Amino acid sequence: MSESTETGERPRGARLIHNEATTEIPVHLLFRDDPDPVAVPLRPAVVGTGAVKGGNGRTMAPRRMPPRAPARPAPAIDPELAERGGRALPGAFGVLGGLAGAAGAVASLGWAGALPQIVTEVAGLSRYEGTGLGLTQWAAVAGSGALALFGFGGLARGRAGRAWVLTLFGRYRGTVRKSGLLWVNPLLLRRRTDVRLRHWRSEPMPAVDANGVALRVVVLVVWRIKDTARATFGVEDHETYLRECVEADMARVLSQLPADAFHEDAPTLRNAEAVGDRLTRRLAADAEPVGIEVFSAQPTRIEYAPEVAAAMQRRRIAVLDAQHRDSVLTSVVDSVEDTVTRLTTRGLVELDDYERKALVKDLTVAFYTGRGE
Repeated sequence: MSESTETGERPRGARLIHNEATTEIPVHLLFRDDPDPVAVPLRPAVVGTGAVKGGNGRTMAPRRMPPRAPARPAPAIDPELAERGGRALPGAFGVLGGLAGAAGAVASLGWAGALPQIVTEVAGLSRYEGTGLGLTQWAAVAGSGALALFGFGGLARGRAGRAWVLTLFGRYRGTVRKSGLLWVNPLLLRRRTDVRLRHWRSEPMPAVDANGVALRVVVLVVWRIKDTARATFGVEDHETYLRECVEADMARVLSQLPADAFHEDAPTLRNAEAVGDRLTRRLAADAEPVGIEVFSAQPTRIEYAPEVAAAMQRRRIAVLDAQHRDSVLTSVVDSVEDTVTRLTTRGLVELDDYERKALVKDLTVAFYTGRGE
């Protein structure tokens, strides 16, 4: 039996603290003044969605979090479609092969006696009649000519900042990023791709801010092709794709913030650094699946659309004027308070309530007139 039963005292009930906005809380959990805490069955706490009364008696609406934008799936690209090195030999091999084929063709024609007369006279073979064009001679001429065409036809000039994308019957066979005179298999189809660092400055594009105000925005994008295979075969036109992604991502980023916060200190689109960072991250994520690397996407100009520019300019001027008047009035009130306090604390003047009010009024008018001028 417990101590309270032996002494004949009735067990004390649990003391609870509760109000209309909180759940019930046992007092012993707060102060620990009971030696034997009493178990108290509590009702499950439920967070209500209704209005809650604040300390001043006014009803406050529940704070709602903005809805989270659903995650968009990234574009699916063939995982096997990735850039790899293509086969290319120094151009000297192609030149030597072409010269050897040309020399072999000339020798085969001379052997058959089918060279022009002027050539035989220069070569000192005018008395040689030849064996005639038989099957063996035709085969030698064809083989030599094919070697010459294969050697000279595979010569290509590689440039710095450019790459050759090679395909054979529609199948990707690699990318050549070398520069100088090269020899590439002439059976491969070569497509030149620019892999240099590039920039694109957009025309003024329409957009709206978080308040629905029409804007005109100019964006500067710095980018380059990182994966030539995906940029060439993963999308129909990578430049058009990039421009359309810029327009779409810009509309999403700009619609989350107002262009100007006239009556409150809040983030706006005037913070070009933050807006540019957010736009760069979104654009880089959209362009990465097609082999494009985005370094920077910075809005260079954000202005109101012509149809609303005049009205927003008047609103801006009105807000600036109100802020100026408020700062002047605050400075005047501080000056008046300091002056009256010094006069009274030093004992220079003794003022009753009426005289104090009159002095404050006169000083306020004098200081405000001087600041206004």
